[in-house]
Amino acid sequence: MSTPGQDAKFFQRGKIEEFRAELHAAESKDKKFQKRKTVLKKIVANITMGNDMSPLFSDVVQCLGTPLLEIKKMVYLFLVSYGRSKPDLIHLVIPNFLQDCNDRNPLIRALAIRTMSYIPIPVVTDALSDNLRHSLKDRDPYVRKTAAICVAKLYAADPRRAEKGGFVEMLRDLMLDTNATVVANAVAALSEIGDRQDGVIFKLNLATTNKLLAALGESSEWGQIYILDSLLRFVPERCGDAEILGERIIIQLQHANSAVVLTTVKALLYLMNYMENRQLIDHICKKMGPPLVTLLSSGPEVQYVALRNILLIIQRRPAVLKNDVRVFFCKYNDPIYVKLAKLEIMYRLARAENANEVLAELQEYASEVDVDFVRKAVRSIGRLAIKVEAASDNCIQTLLGLIETKVTYVVQEAVIVIKDIFRRYPGKYEGIIPTLCENLDLLDEPEAKAAMVWIIGEFSNIIDNADELLDDLCYSFTDESVEVQLALLTAVVKLFAHKGTQDKTKELVHKVLKWVTEEIDNPDLRDRGFMYWRMLAINPSAAGEIVLAEKPPITTDSDRMDRGALDQLLLHTGTLGSIYHKNPETFIRGAAGKALKDSPALNAHSRAVLVPLTRTQLPGGAPIIVAGPGPVEPGESEKSEAPEAPALPSKNASEVDEVDDLLSTSQEDTTSDDGIIDDDDDDEPKGVANNDPYSNLGGAFGTYLADEPKPMHAGTHNGRHGEEDLLF
Repeated sequence: MSTPGQDAKFFQRGKIEEFRAELHAAESKDKKFQKRKTVLKKIVANITMGNDMSPLFSDVVQCLGTPLLEIKKMVYLFLVSYGRSKPDLIHLVIPNFLQDCNDRNPLIRALAIRTMSYIPIPVVTDALSDNLRHSLKDRDPYVRKTAAICVAKLYAADPRRAEKGGFVEMLRDLMLDTNATVVANAVAALSEIGDRQDGVIFKLNLATTNKLLAALGESSEWGQIYILDSLLRFVPERCGDAEILGERIIIQLQHANSAVVLTTVKALLYLMNYMENRQLIDHICKKMGPPLVTLLSSGPEVQYVALRNILLIIQRRPAVLKNDVRVFFCKYNDPIYVKLAKLEIMYRLARAENANEVLAELQEYASEVDVDFVRKAVRSIGRLAIKVEAASDNCIQTLLGLIETKVTYVVQEAVIVIKDIFRRYPGKYEGIIPTLCENLDLLDEPEAKAAMVWIIGEFSNIIDNADELLDDLCYSFTDESVEVQLALLTAVVKLFAHKGTQDKTKELVHKVLKWVTEEIDNPDLRDRGFMYWRMLAINPSAAGEIVLAEKPPITTDSDRMDRGALDQLLLHTGTLGSIYHKNPETFIRGAAGKALKDSPALNAHSRAVLVPLTRTQLPGGAPIIVAGPGPVEPGESEKSEAPEAPALPSKNASEVDEVDDLLSTSQEDTTSDDGIIDDDDDDEPKGVANNDPYSNLGGAFGTYLADEPKPMHAGTHNGRHGEEDLLF
């Protein structure tokens, strides 16, 4: 084709009549087809610019008889763009499709089969089926690798035809091809089919997995990604299998392509759930750290993707980057989204050994000009005090120093986190309350006001003028937000419990209760007011015991995702789901969920929090089981405990015994056993498992940090779920 840059002259808006006249004129005296080539370039350029060229369908199709490859490419590109919108004219092209599918040139054969797969019209699909079957067995690897992708497109257009025609089974055979590119494309097509909720279930056995890894070294970068990603379809039955696979792919961490690195990390994290060799696990964690750090030297967009993935990884395997907290210190020219991501990771990696270093860095951030970043930094100082007890004294001194700056938003964030510190360390830092009370006038945001009101109410027994402070705060009670009104209501009741004998306190409580029950429309506020009023009227001492009851301890465990949800998210490392921290099926229509599969090799801690998955079955008809002579694992026939494959009507018994298929559309059955097991030694303590695996994943597009520490909640772990073995 022409040298790049010389075709820019074709990108000019043209008229349909002019192009049609030029095509007709090119039919005569055009021995080298230069005129046709020029006109087609203009048409393709107009398509690229968004101009509708569909009226030229009949004229462009006539150029298909030209034996020049360059012209065929442009005509096929035109058909890809407009073939679907011209179902009444597409029959004109079918003879040319069939002729090109049998051409001697493999490029033309591949071009024809690829173009047909892009036009999901019944008449084209009918013509595609037989030719696609021949192309999958073509002698040229370029045609085979193109046909593999076409199977995925045929499946998207007509799943039933693809299954009944045996195309999925032929794809399975292509995974054992001698050409690495064909293998990678077959895996990519099967993965795309398996990721559909109504698709077949794509699983690998050990023999096929080893053959795929053998092709890994000869594959392109994207081929390596597909093969590494397919390892998640293999469920190790023995710990040794997972350990061998992990050792074979760990070399891919040195790859220059960031996508290959992240996919390798994903595969290793998956296989580590089935390993029992602690030394090997520690070795893999140590090896994963430097490649992840290297990703941070890329552009800000790649940095952000890496940081969001690292945030998930260190929650599950904190040993990966436990000594690299300095790598995540913010640079002056980092975008705000990168700074916020680094801030969260710094907090996650903070421990007693590096707490002072992290605190000094956070103190620097608190003097930045970006208001949102400063707020997060101040809040992170408070979270650090709650997480690392040894650093709490230094954190309090830092917060007091920030309060002295009298900067409004800094003071307000400091008050919010100090409230949590009071709950984390009761009776330890009450001496700083006078300093907080001096800055009461600087508080104008609801959350900060509510925090200060809580402090005054909770410690009203040691604050001499608590009644005056609350009286001043109640001056604008009816104009405050509901959050502040609720805090004031509870605070005055606490004040009454401590100082109920004072007339001023009685008047304040009566005034607030009267406002709440008679002038406030909010039902929550009004109902709480009635409840307090009746409690105080019937038994004031019991009311005091209730509002002054011991609070549950605050910890940072509630910031952490549930173990089951975390294991599930790590299966999407390097994808959009790892950036949103949501499973793809929650924001992509038709995406199939992923979860760890139960097997004898799965470690007990992961088994205790397995997340069950359900798949939608194709409407109508019995489950489809695709049989084929897949590779048989050594010693598999001797396993007496292995589930027996169901007999197929079209196969005799001896054939069924040899089937080791990778695919099935059968619905996955789940069984459950009870069991609660402690976390791994190298993991951070996990939050209690929740029946809803997405309960802690909200707000992926909102504030980045899970800012407010919450009390620990008692609950129950999910039961262990095992899945029926669908590997026949």
